[in-house]
Amino acid sequence: MPQLKQLVVESPDPVGRDAYERVAAIVLQDLDLVKVVEHLYIYADPMVPIFIAAGRLRHMPRAIRVGDFANVNIGEKMIILDIADETYLAPLLQRLWGRYGKENVDQPDRFTVVLPLGVAGEEELEQIVVADPSETLYKDVIYALQYIAPEGFKVRRQYIKEGIFYYVASEDTLPGDIVETTVKPIFERMGVTL
Repeated sequence: MPQLKQLVVESPDPVGRDAYERVAAIVLQDLDLVKVVEHLYIYADPMVPIFIAAGRLRHMPRAIRVGDFANVNIGEKMIILDIADETYLAPLLQRLWGRYGKENVDQPDRFTVVLPLGVAGEEELEQIVVADPSETLYKDVIYALQYIAPEGFKVRRQYIKEGIFYYVASEDTLPGDIVETTVKPIFERMGVTL
């Protein structure tokens, strides 16, 4: 199982630094994020007060498409989707209804979805994105950072996109240039350009 490559916690308070290191490791483990977060850098200074977490994710999970869990069979009068894994059936139906209308989508049983011929092509149907695990992963990472940050730090800025993320929190108003002055250098230490 992949482990967190690097967890760095910096703080002028050595007791606080050790506590944040333990809390971050436990939260990432409990939320099963250790296998997706590659690097995490935390800076906490209770005197300022400021909490900054920045990191990089490993590979992002790929989007789940119709072709990943169903066979698309074009018949003489209809298109039949043979569902091999019903895990994504509900979101599949939502996507098909939104795209082709409920009147054009029939579900005679839980492993079959039928569309009228000509509504869509085989390749088009196979490529429809049904679920994107990265959406929930992003929410989980931000949730973890909110949980790690000091209680009461309600002023915050967060960013997560294309495998990198940061979370800045404070009790006070954050300066407008906080990303350029503080977060950007953290990413540079990780070899990432923000």
